[in-house]
Amino acid sequence: MNKRSKFILYPRIYNMTDESGIKDQQKRIVSALTQEGEVKADLSLRPRKLAEYIGQDRVKENLTISIKAALQRGEPLDHTLIYGPPGLGKTTMAHILATEMGVSIKTTSGPAIERPGDMVALLTQLRKFDVLFIDEIHRLPRIVEEILYPAMEDFFVSWVVDKGLKARSMNLSIQPFTLIGATTRFGMVSAPLRDRFGSVHRLEFYNDEAMSTIVSRSAKILDIEATDQGCSEIARRARGTPRIGNRLLRRTRDYAEVVTKSGIDDKVAVEALDKLAVDNIGLDDIDRQVLNCIILKFGGGPVGLDTVSASINEESETIEEVYEPFLLQLGFLDRTPRGRIATPRAYQHLGIEHDKYKQRNMF
Repeated sequence: MNKRSKFILYPRIYNMTDESGIKDQQKRIVSALTQEGEVKADLSLRPRKLAEYIGQDRVKENLTISIKAALQRGEPLDHTLIYGPPGLGKTTMAHILATEMGVSIKTTSGPAIERPGDMVALLTQLRKFDVLFIDEIHRLPRIVEEILYPAMEDFFVSWVVDKGLKARSMNLSIQPFTLIGATTRFGMVSAPLRDRFGSVHRLEFYNDEAMSTIVSRSAKILDIEATDQGCSEIARRARGTPRIGNRLLRRTRDYAEVVTKSGIDDKVAVEALDKLAVDNIGLDDIDRQVLNCIILKFGGGPVGLDTVSASINEESETIEEVYEPFLLQLGFLDRTPRGRIATPRAYQHLGIEHDKYKQRNMF
């Protein structure tokens, strides 16, 4: 299998490795990105219907109404844009929508479509009411994106062949279809494309209760013996992300089978995840390294991003785009015009007395 074939089959894996720091991010056990060996396992754990999809109740309610309305009218489902952090189930939701509508789904990724002809080929192959799912739709080349405009509105494609005096426009009707786009960066979806979606939904991080239910469901599917307390312990460290929860469950199963020779209870889960350096709220060694750098070396801040980067030998873009979002979500960091500041919550979690390090550069 050549590199381009792999790219098309596993777009989330291969298109991210060219970005700074993303390859290292994928190696982290708490990474929300798909790791190469997880594709088959993740597919087996995906719910097939909205009724099986745990959490995201508001989104499910709105989509249920849209599906029923489309089926009653005999029309395709409105074009739908789903956005939110990686690992929350955007791809799963797209497949569920196709299943609920009783149609086929064709899946691709924004960076995989390099030329307008590639998009035309995809659109002309769709049957009536089929779903075209484009992951990372914000990364579509602009010239390819323009093919979608008439296709989404009037169900025809238009493109120019030849050049100069020989140039001519070609129009071709296509079957009514539904475009489902997924993105982790809603703001990077161009306004003309964003405005053509009739339905826009944001997926939120899951709470501990929903995560515990997800982990318990996955344990049953994988035939893993696990108590409710064990599943809850894993869920608490999963950063509100099903993909991470399923990964931690598999790693905990390995520990239980090899070390304790038992099922997974809360004690086994704690032992296994402590071995993996994932603490009780989902922080790993790198997260703690960032916080310790700001607190212990620079008195809690404010300290510039480049200074933190040089201190822990990590790219500043990686810190900003990969490590900081979860720390900000927890309220452990503040971004200010003068630099990063560690909050009292970070001190408390790390067991460091706040007053002891409140003066900057004390070392």
